[in-house]
Amino acid sequence: MTKVLPRERAAILQSLAAGVVPSIGLHHIQVGRLKEVDALIRDLMLVEQGGASVRFIVGRFGSGKTFFLNLIRNVAQKRKFVVAQADITTDRRFQGTGGQAKSLYSELMRNLSTRSRPDGNALQNVVERWIGDVDHEIRGGGTGTEEDVKQEFSKLLRPLQDLVSGFDFVNVVTKYYEGYLGHNEELQSSALRWLRAEYSTKTEAREDLGVRSIIDDAGIYDYLKLFAAFVRIAGYSGLLVNVDELVVLSHRLSNTASRNRNYEAILRIINDCLQGRVEGLAFLFAGTDECLEDPRRGLYSYEALATRLAPNRYADNGQQDYASPVVKLDNLSPEDCFVLLANIRNVHCSGDTAKQLIPDEGIVAYLQQCKARMGAAYFQTPRDTVKDFVGLLNMLEQDGSRSWQDHLQRRSPAADDLHSGQDHRPSTGSQSDDLSEFRL
Repeated sequence: MTKVLPRERAAILQSLAAGVVPSIGLHHIQVGRLKEVDALIRDLMLVEQGGASVRFIVGRFGSGKTFFLNLIRNVAQKRKFVVAQADITTDRRFQGTGGQAKSLYSELMRNLSTRSRPDGNALQNVVERWIGDVDHEIRGGGTGTEEDVKQEFSKLLRPLQDLVSGFDFVNVVTKYYEGYLGHNEELQSSALRWLRAEYSTKTEAREDLGVRSIIDDAGIYDYLKLFAAFVRIAGYSGLLVNVDELVVLSHRLSNTASRNRNYEAILRIINDCLQGRVEGLAFLFAGTDECLEDPRRGLYSYEALATRLAPNRYADNGQQDYASPVVKLDNLSPEDCFVLLANIRNVHCSGDTAKQLIPDEGIVAYLQQCKARMGAAYFQTPRDTVKDFVGLLNMLEQDGSRSWQDHLQRRSPAADDLHSGQDHRPSTGSQSDDLSEFRL
């Protein structure tokens, strides 16, 4: 059984108990989604070869969209990708006139991660690692000078100058190098501020760095393309951009014109990626079914997006075209849910089977209780099932005088009905019982 590090154990259990996705140790609890993961790995391979990719991960609330994004982030990091990740909010979106788009870009850059810096804040590492390598190559033999290094920067980054603000980008990287050599932390900080879109005026940026432009609301996608080109030059496989909570655009932006402008920005990304006009860049968006399919507010309400994201008409009877831009997360099966809880049990005991607090038959009994209490939702959207299971494990650990049977009996469906005042009718014998034929 796989050993679980204390740091991973704490992060996983605390996150699951709170109903959120852990950022580390996902491989300890991952289950199912093999076809979806394979499809995204093929996308990453395409980006490694200089291509581009865009996908929309769609599912119900609690179906595992955020978990899936984090899983692909970990896979991408192992394949030497730089990963930028952010959630859409009303104050952070693709288009806006009050700094909303700029705020989204800043969040993406703050959450930048790599394999050596998986928890974020990797922007400085990415820049410093590359300039350090170039500096060592030019001056390591004792013959090169600082000017030789700067000339090498200009030579290597020349392809960026054909992109929007590429010239200023090169100048900012050069300024960071000057601060790096002179131990000028203020100059280095100013360069990082520019790269994170934290300058509010061009005047301030010009005074600090001598550049004429700043990253503003109008150009965040162009700067993502620019940064993707830079990380490729710096030796990485490409840039993966994970954007969660698309439902905010569809169901929390009440202004139709504002919503459509954000959809236009997404359409531009789709067109560029599908038509091969971008290199080394992949986008992963996550949203609910309603966010995609609502004809009044969802992505389908924008005719061009409805055309681009339409399902394959030949994929029927529950089939899914994994080459399509839209990947719908299938429901976990009851067997998958059992394996998931068994994995969580393994994390809770730190991989020591002798310390397991509940046997396999206890997990089956717990799942049967969840089905009686929640119906099919217990495995279709497993968030509550997982959250309650971690709570059960915690109580078993803290109170050794009570068995798992005692806890499940106390938390019976009937007791839940009395507590909540709701009428949860269990399925009748004529209905399909997903666990009735389950065998260990």
